[in-house]
Amino acid sequence: MDMAIEVKGLQKGYAGKLAVQDLQFQVRKGTCFGLLGPNGAGKSTTMKILSCITTADHGSVNILGYDTATQSQEVRKIIGYVPQNITLYEKLSAYDNLLFFGEMYGVTGKALKQRIQEVLEQVGLADRANDAVSTFSGGMMRRINIAAALLHKPKFMILDEPTVGIDPQSRNHIFDLIQSLKAEGMTIIYSTHYMEEVEALCEDVAIIDHGKVVVAGALNELLAQYGGRSVYLELEGDVQPDLTPLSQKITKQGRGFRIETDAVLDTIRRTAELCQLRGYRTSQLEVVRPSLEAVFLELTGTSLRDA
Repeated sequence: MDMAIEVKGLQKGYAGKLAVQDLQFQVRKGTCFGLLGPNGAGKSTTMKILSCITTADHGSVNILGYDTATQSQEVRKIIGYVPQNITLYEKLSAYDNLLFFGEMYGVTGKALKQRIQEVLEQVGLADRANDAVSTFSGGMMRRINIAAALLHKPKFMILDEPTVGIDPQSRNHIFDLIQSLKAEGMTIIYSTHYMEEVEALCEDVAIIDHGKVVVAGALNELLAQYGGRSVYLELEGDVQPDLTPLSQKITKQGRGFRIETDAVLDTIRRTAELCQLRGYRTSQLEVVRPSLEAVFLELTGTSLRDA
C-alpha cells in the first residue's frame, strides 16, 4: 500500500530540551494511524510539525508527495488539523464560526454555505447551527472544531487528543465520523493517550515515549508480538486463593487475577482443576486478548498512566 506520510529523523527542541528526537514512522493511505503515548511524550509537537504550524530542527516529513519544510502552503491545502485545545469564537454561532474558518481555508460563496451544512450534518449538529457556541458542551465544541477542519475537503486529518474531557455522546459521534471518513478513503492520524481508542479505531500505531518512537507497526502484529497471552480468573466471595501450583506469573487485576501463559487452553484446564480441588467458586475464567496496555508495559516497563 502507498504511504501517505513518511516521517524521517524528526527532531524538535524547546529551550534546550528535546520534545521529539529521531522520530520515524510511516502512515499508509486510507488508514487511521494511532500515535499513542503519555502526556508530554511529544505527540502534540509532532502533530504541529506535520500540520506546518511549527518547523522541525532536523529531519523531514513528506505528506502525499509534499515536503512540509519547503512546500508548507501546498500541505496546508490538503490537511485538516484539529488541535488539542478547542479554537472557536464562543460568542458566535456554530454557523458563523464555520463561515469564518471556511473563508480562512479559501472556501467562499454558495460552495461554503453548502459545505457548512454538510459538515454540520456529519458531526450531528445541524440542528444547533444558529446557537452560540458558548451554549455548547465541551464535546459539542470539539465536534464543531472537527467540522471546521473538514470544510475544505482535506485528503487527510490530524486529530490531537480529540476526546479529552468530552461527553460519551460526542465521543461516539467522533468515532462514527472517523469510521465513515476512512470508508471514503481519507487518511487519519489520531493522537491520544487512551489505548482503548487506538484499539477501536486504528490499523497501525506508533508508541511514543520521552520524544522517541518506542515501536511502530500494524496494531495486530504488535499485539501478537508484545501483548502476551493470559488467562483471567475471578472468584466468588472474599477469597485469597493459593495459585502457586500453577507455577506461572500471576498478578492481581481488579477483582481477579491475570495468569500469563503461552498455553492458554492448558492453563484454563489446570486453573479449573485447581479451583475445583480447593473448593474455589469461579465467577470468571477466560482467555484475555492481548492489549496495548500490555504492549506499553512490556516495552517501557511502566503503565501508560504512570509514565
